[in-house]
Amino acid sequence: MIVATGRMFRSVRPYLEEAAIDDLVVCYQGAAVVDPRSGTFVLHQPIPLETAREAVALLDALGHSPNCYVDDRLYVARHTEYSRMYAEFQHIPVEEVGDLAAWLERPPTKLVAVADPPDVPALREALVASFGERLFLTTSLPYLLELGNPAVSKGTGIAFVAERLGVSLDRIVSFGDGENDIELITEAGFGIAVEDANPLLLEHADWVCPSADDEGVATVIDAYLESVS
Repeated sequence: MIVATGRMFRSVRPYLEEAAIDDLVVCYQGAAVVDPRSGTFVLHQPIPLETAREAVALLDALGHSPNCYVDDRLYVARHTEYSRMYAEFQHIPVEEVGDLAAWLERPPTKLVAVADPPDVPALREALVASFGERLFLTTSLPYLLELGNPAVSKGTGIAFVAERLGVSLDRIVSFGDGENDIELITEAGFGIAVEDANPLLLEHADWVCPSADDEGVATVIDAYLESVS
């Protein structure tokens, strides 16, 4: 089983340990592939530094200074209601650094703007207008707008892991529920969305399984294991 997540590695590591998963894990929407046993980034494609500084400056001007991820740590210019909410949700510490654009000296793995859901579309439009294809933009939760290197997605992450394992993508079945899973389910041989998934994801799914509340993913996996036992 391969885990592909938008989360930072340090946030997802406890769950990997609990589930005894030691295969490579795709993190940061595909910007990093990490060996969970050592914590080593075997693949890392951050946002180019100058692009990141421009994005930080624009988001700050729009009143939504972003979360910034460097070396698997989370930094903000100043703590806000949103940064505290995000830190509580992810169960991670957040470090305040002041002028984020000036502080940033190395390419960040990703940036995340945290805002009220009604404000996210306007932020996205502003970023698209200013950066075009220089950034990969997606949403994971309604209040998170995620910015990454334009060359990466969960799909590129899973393709990297498949190649390392010597497994054809045609043999991979993927599951997702958010917009940030579109590339994941389209890259795999068979892509499944849960029934309460983001509508954009449902448009790309090969099949729809029951929701997480009904343990849809587990049901599909159990059915497969029973069929080959």
